[in-house]
Parts: sequence; structure tokens; C-alpha cells
Amino acid sequence: MQIYSGPIERLIEEFTKLPGIGKKTAQRLAFHVINMNISDVEKLSNAILEAKKEIKYCSICCNITDKNPCSICSNKNRDEEVICVVEDPRDVAAMERTKEFKGKYHVLHGVISPMDGVGPDMIKIKELIERLGNQSVKEIILATNPTIEGEATAMYLARLIKPLGIKVTRIAHGLPVGGDLEYADEVTILKALEGRREL
Repeated sequence: MQIYSGPIERLIEEFTKLPGIGKKTAQRLAFHVINMNISDVEKLSNAILEAKKEIKYCSICCNITDKNPCSICSNKNRDEEVICVVEDPRDVAAMERTKEFKGKYHVLHGVISPMDGVGPDMIKIKELIERLGNQSVKEIILATNPTIEGEATAMYLARLIKPLGIKVTRIAHGLPVGGDLEYADEVTILKALEGRREL
């Protein structure tokens, strides 16, 4: 039985296709959009269309961008000899918020996950290896997430890159700042111990 009129039902249905949006949240969003003035709705729809049409992959690092190469790859002040490999464009944004990393990036757009049918050829590994053949790189920092798939991807990349004579490092994992030791799981505590450094 249809509760709402056709256009509202279709809008709710489209919102439920977004990640993390259930039926109730989709209803709230749909009614919010309906209550917006028409110019704000047009701005929203135009922003969605513009992002979809204008955003592409950087030909160097595979990050999303509206210019090619992206602003990070075209920045001559960044260290080209250090590349941080991340899973997702959002990881680049997280690293950039620290304002500490001065190298460049490579975005894989996923991780190796045999359970999900994702092999090495389905993410941007080939592009990374080609890039390493075209430029002088001293260090690759593997910054994949500390999941089983992230660790497997990091190990796969390390085995692929080390024979090229490039230093391969892994970001440290462990306890978050402000976290309590008593609530951390065993793997997190183990990673924190492995990643310890001298003060």
C-alpha cells in the first residue's frame, strides 16, 4: 500500500539508495527537501549534477579532482620522492587535515578482498607500479586501514614494491588519543606496542 504520493515515494526510494540512509531518515530528508524553497532545491540538484559531471580521477595519483593533474600532484613544493598510499579519497582529506605530510599520494579506490570478489587488478595498483617506473621515489608509506583487507593489501604492495629498491613503511596503528587502555581490544594494544617509539 502506497502511503505517500508518487513523487514523494520516489524521492524517499532514491534517498534509501544512499549509504547509511534507512527508510525513516530517507523520509525525513524527503520532507526536508519538499519544505525547502525552490531555489535551494535547484542549488542542491545542480551541485549533485555538477559534482557527478565534473569530478574525474587525477592521471597521476588517482585521487578525485576537477582539474588534471590535481592540486596536490601539480604542487611543486611537495616531495615527489615520498608517496602515501591510501584506500579512498577521504583518506587523503584526513591526512591533509594534519598539515604534516608534505609528500604526494596514491589512491587505490579499494582494497584486495577475495570474499567480496575484489582482486589486485580491480583497484589502482597497476597505476601505482607504472608511476614508480616513471618517477624517482625513495619511500612508499602504506596507509591502508587496519582491517584484514587493508593489511592484506599492504602486504601485497610491500612484496610488489620492495624488489624495486624502494623503502616501504607502514603507518603505526594503536590507541587513539584520549582512548582508555582498559577498553581497547587485544589487537589494538598489540599494534600500539609494535608501533612504540623512544621519547
